[in-house]
Amino acid sequence: MTITASEIELKAQAAKRAARRMATASSEVKNAALNLLAEGLVAREDEILAANARDVEASQANGLSPAKLDRLTLTPERLAAIAKDVRNVAMLADPVGEMIEMRRLPNGMQVGKMRVPFGVIGAVYENRPNVTVDIASLCLKAGSACILRGGKEALQSNLAIGEVIASALADAGAPEGAVQIVESNDRAVVAELLQLKEYIDLVVPRGGEELIRFVEKNATMPVLIGGIGVCHTYVDREADLGKARDIVVNAKTRRYSICNALDTMIVHADVARAFLPEVQKALAAKDCELRCDDRSFEILEGRGGVTRASDDDYGKEWLALIASVKVVDSYDDAVDFIYRYSSGHSDAIVTENYTTAMRFLREVDTAVCYVNASTQFTDGAQFGMGAEIIDATQKFHARGPVGLREICTYKWIVFGDGHTRPA
Repeated sequence: MTITASEIELKAQAAKRAARRMATASSEVKNAALNLLAEGLVAREDEILAANARDVEASQANGLSPAKLDRLTLTPERLAAIAKDVRNVAMLADPVGEMIEMRRLPNGMQVGKMRVPFGVIGAVYENRPNVTVDIASLCLKAGSACILRGGKEALQSNLAIGEVIASALADAGAPEGAVQIVESNDRAVVAELLQLKEYIDLVVPRGGEELIRFVEKNATMPVLIGGIGVCHTYVDREADLGKARDIVVNAKTRRYSICNALDTMIVHADVARAFLPEVQKALAAKDCELRCDDRSFEILEGRGGVTRASDDDYGKEWLALIASVKVVDSYDDAVDFIYRYSSGHSDAIVTENYTTAMRFLREVDTAVCYVNASTQFTDGAQFGMGAEIIDATQKFHARGPVGLREICTYKWIVFGDGHTRPA
């Protein structure tokens, strides 16, 4: 009996073939593909938004949470921003072939490293169609092929975007199969994809904890993990309270459905009575609830949207207009609290004391540490990277927003002049 390869294996094989050509594709070809992709996203806006509307309607009927609906939804403004990010990736320096850490040894040989593509990057993610564009554009510029398996909620959106990507690749003369969109919603396809180590060099899961743990447990290739975002902002005793209020409100309410939104506000006891009523008023105007420990509740009791916190209200990624509050007696207490509850994604301090700020940067073990800024900035585009493939929370070769350089690997290179090793 003849056994035929499955659809996902055929896609992986095609990606492997394309990766060899992508590794040597010129910057001109890669940039042309990216600019054509950006143009296509704008030119075919109506088509993409219509497909997205079908996804949103079906997901609403199936009871998808407001936070996930927000991540799923595309608008003309969001699509234009996605296209702008693609153009920004095209303008970045091509990392492939860059020689780094070159040095001359005492024997005269030159030794160093050269950035090279990973090869084939697989991505398994949930209901965020913008991720399809982000990962495809970064992989293209970094000389890798990719296989993208989005969530069922965004299937129609991803298929429409996939057509734009395929057209851009073809028109630019990029290798066929460099970007593969998996059309199946069957979870068994994900399980099979994770076994294709022969073809896929790295896999990236983006989504909830259940998805991340499934990929981590079942993948046969390396996994680049971005866990949940439990993000804290600590208002120090020497904070500018007006600055702190604005930072906290932005970090929580600008867009509450993303992983870098504030989850817990920590306030030094010396400024709690002055600060908490003002920030509560500003947050209440945005319909944000506060879950307070005993000390903050005593200050805010009787105000709308203020309730006592339970133990489960800390260390929780809310993805909602809710934040927990903790009052502490010292900087050390604040850092201890962050160590206990942070997921290692993004944490911030608001202070005018330089020494305290530098202690925070050295002592808080998180992927992105902020001083006097909103955690909402944790994003590859905001960091000048064009886009990101993931916000990594593990201590791997890359941490925080992962961009072009982070999705390259390297090989050692050696320049000699007839050198032979002595016996």
